[in-house]
Amino acid sequence: MTEQIYDLIIIGGGPAGLSAGIYAGRAMLDTLIIEKEKIGGQVTTTSEIVNYPGVRKSTGAGLTEEMYLQAQDFGVEFATGEISEVGLEQEVKIIKTATTTYKTRAVIIATGASARKIGFPGETEFTGRGIAYCSTCDGEFFSGLDIFVIGGGYAAAEEVVFLTRYGKSVTMIIREPDFTCAKMTADQAKNNPNIKIIYNTEVKEVTGDDFMKKAVFLNNETGETFTYEASAEDGAFGMFVFAGNQPSTEIFEGKIELTPQGFIPTNELMETSVTGVYAAGDLRVKELRQIVTAVADGGIAATVAEKYVTNEKERLGLPAVSEKMLKKEVKEHKAESVKKAEKSKTTASNEWFPETMKEQLKGIFSKLTTNVTIVNLFDQNDAKSIELQAFLQQIEPLSEHIQFENRMLGQDDAFEKKINLTRTPTAVLLNDQGEYTGIKFSGVPSGHELNSLVLAIYNVGSAGQPIEDALVQRIQKLPASKIEICVSLTCHYCPDVVAACQRIASLNHKVEAEMIDTALFPDLKKEKKIMSVPAMIMDHQQVIFGAKTLEEIVTALESAQ
Repeated sequence: MTEQIYDLIIIGGGPAGLSAGIYAGRAMLDTLIIEKEKIGGQVTTTSEIVNYPGVRKSTGAGLTEEMYLQAQDFGVEFATGEISEVGLEQEVKIIKTATTTYKTRAVIIATGASARKIGFPGETEFTGRGIAYCSTCDGEFFSGLDIFVIGGGYAAAEEVVFLTRYGKSVTMIIREPDFTCAKMTADQAKNNPNIKIIYNTEVKEVTGDDFMKKAVFLNNETGETFTYEASAEDGAFGMFVFAGNQPSTEIFEGKIELTPQGFIPTNELMETSVTGVYAAGDLRVKELRQIVTAVADGGIAATVAEKYVTNEKERLGLPAVSEKMLKKEVKEHKAESVKKAEKSKTTASNEWFPETMKEQLKGIFSKLTTNVTIVNLFDQNDAKSIELQAFLQQIEPLSEHIQFENRMLGQDDAFEKKINLTRTPTAVLLNDQGEYTGIKFSGVPSGHELNSLVLAIYNVGSAGQPIEDALVQRIQKLPASKIEICVSLTCHYCPDVVAACQRIASLNHKVEAEMIDTALFPDLKKEKKIMSVPAMIMDHQQVIFGAKTLEEIVTALESAQ
């Protein structure tokens, strides 16, 4: 069997990477995009986008979803994994994840940047207890409370307007004498009567007990300080930090040229210091970091990479277009009439999934090798339970290996005890032996959480997502434990945490991993003092906030023994 060498591997699935994928796929390069977390990158946390040409209004998640589908239309492949090692100097570049080694003729680095923490005293301690970094994920937790937004750049100016729908009051704290973003963007905040703006000011410290309750601010011109303290009635307040981004380039240190700050310098062709390696998006040294510049970078990088790959193949006497891509092209043409027929179909108003999504899900579920049973604990007096039933019933026809059962609440006490039923609406997954897998959904896993359900079914009904043998052994040694993952259906980080926890449960049924739609269970949110998601409640006690990797979760479970 001939060893596969991709024409192009793109590391990162944000706007820059997706744009590069679209251009590369259209040029019929055999292209793979590797993303370690959620396709779409940081922009998926943006609540509203109104400055992307040709799209009058969208969300970050909505815009990048279209880019993702467009890249798929051109035959681009996608893989999930965190890069562990790269070899870029050689003619055929090597990209390694924990489970797979990929080879490619060219590489585009589009790993983007992550939210930067400021580092003031109390910031880490009160993350999830008042400090937040994603308005769409956590904004609703601060309904009716005072909210502070820290920062004066694009993200702060855009998200502060979104947060006015939740906060009793919204105040911006800006270190500089004015905004650092474009005037039009800044004016949206300046002209909003519900936003107070304080310039030349920084956070000195935050304090509290269970929740953040007090903040001290410093005027960096006069040296004067002032203090805000939450009222006894509120008992807490919110602080959203938008302090810019830190480039995600650590893995490339010593492999290509980086600035002292970790950014990648390129020329106008997106070429890095290494031949055949390009960079695109927010990790580049450049003036403006916006979606429009990211997609421009991606388009340029892919176009230049295509010329490089074509020249390399000519030099080696290889065909410009691989047999694999030619077969894809033929298949697409044959399927065109089918696609047109599908588009002409009308979808019933009670359908959860459009025909295009059903086809995508069928493709994933075609890899199932054993049966998976979804059991819904049905409460006819609960509207959400009825909604969950309707949702799950439309999953069943997508594969012969998926079975759906509706069990009336209170009619099978032994089963309810076996699955540790404590709340409804709830559904659980059973394996082909009828055993409870420990995978549970309390709430309707729609929106972003559909990813969690799909992966859970895939992991129970097949060999599942690849994991290093050493980590599998650690998982299988874990004692009985329970992880309750509190999520918001608008959170873009939550599905990865849910999927990781439920992957653990799929390998070790002594571990129970329950997705909980926090909005449906306010008493739990109040009891555990949750003001940010994702939040993992470990064995009803410790609460761990924020996105965590599979290995980090396993380590947390081991340390709790």
